Amino acid sequence: MKRTCVGAIGTVLVCLWSVAFATAQTQPQQRPPLAEEVFKNVPVLRGMPVDEFMDTMGMFAAATGLNCTDCHTTETNDSWENFAAETPLKQTARRMIVMVNALNKSSFGGERKVTCFTCHQGGQRPKVIPDLRVQYGAPAEDPNDLDIAVPNIPGLPSAAQILDNYIKAIGGIQRAAGLTSYVARGTYAGFDTGHVEVAVEVYAKAPNQRTLVVHAPFGEKVSTYDGRAAWMASADRPIPLMALTGGNLDGARVEAVLAFPAQIRQAFAQWRVGVTTIDDRDVYVAQGTRAGQLPVNLYFDQQSALLIRMVRWSETAVGRVPTQVDYADYRDVAGVNMPFRWTSTWTNGQHTIVLSDVQANAPIDGTRFGRPAPAPPPTLR
Repeated sequence: MKRTCVGAIGTVLVCLWSVAFATAQTQPQQRPPLAEEVFKNVPVLRGMPVDEFMDTMGMFAAATGLNCTDCHTTETNDSWENFAAETPLKQTARRMIVMVNALNKSSFGGERKVTCFTCHQGGQRPKVIPDLRVQYGAPAEDPNDLDIAVPNIPGLPSAAQILDNYIKAIGGIQRAAGLTSYVARGTYAGFDTGHVEVAVEVYAKAPNQRTLVVHAPFGEKVSTYDGRAAWMASADRPIPLMALTGGNLDGARVEAVLAFPAQIRQAFAQWRVGVTTIDDRDVYVAQGTRAGQLPVNLYFDQQSALLIRMVRWSETAVGRVPTQVDYADYRDVAGVNMPFRWTSTWTNGQHTIVLSDVQANAPIDGTRFGRPAPAPPPTLR
């Protein structure tokens, strides 16, 4: 996004939280509440969980280069209810959704081949005049392309070889397999904290449990994956406890699995490979797939063999949106090289975690990975 919509804190968040919590309390507990049950004035994007609805808003922002207040009103940070106010851009967006859905249905058999980004590509108005810089300039390859990995490219190492070299680079299979849990502490800074560094704790347990606790200015922000389900409890979310669904749920699984590299190969049923460049570094791409889920791209530096990026996708009502996690600053922890810096970027924001201390194979109470309590109202400061 060209301009970032940052949530307010303090008394503003008290208002946001109270409206969202009162709405969420009325919803059945057997399923996540739907967008139209949490928000008002949702005539088109109905029938989807709240996390997918927010990803859809992120697609609009990424496609048009606009932020929350551009499409809604300048009063949106005062209350979630203010997002319901009608604006010309919201009305235009609804017409565009209907148009794109009709185009995909009539021309592509209902597959989502055309999205907001197809025409807008980061601008408020689609371009209609050819750009000669694009036509005659150097080709620009997007390393995050879903189709960058292809099968059976002559001369490329196999996915098994790429993953084996990664295991060797971090210390070998025995040491990697010996890492069964860790507790880490460090700092977190992102759009949600106004880029202010705050304390963060990370709890991870093999094979696939992971919890992050961010001590944000508006209160604790807890993200948990227990091996089957995932949640986010935070006072800056539309509801104080938001279940993750679809691609977000699978993404939580992937990030938990990546915390223990010895099991990565078995985490996906099929692999494809490709090559690209990231920041002028040549990298191999290993793309893993599982039945019924979107692929995941893993990027390994050709020189160091270390994992430097992961990209995954989530489906929304208006197209797929990516989440990118960049890994850096590898350090030795009990014989295993682990990244101490993670930068997560998605269509709704960005944050960076910098670890200062990691305790390998630390005992962790199983309750750390249970469903978190709904976030309380934010503390006034």
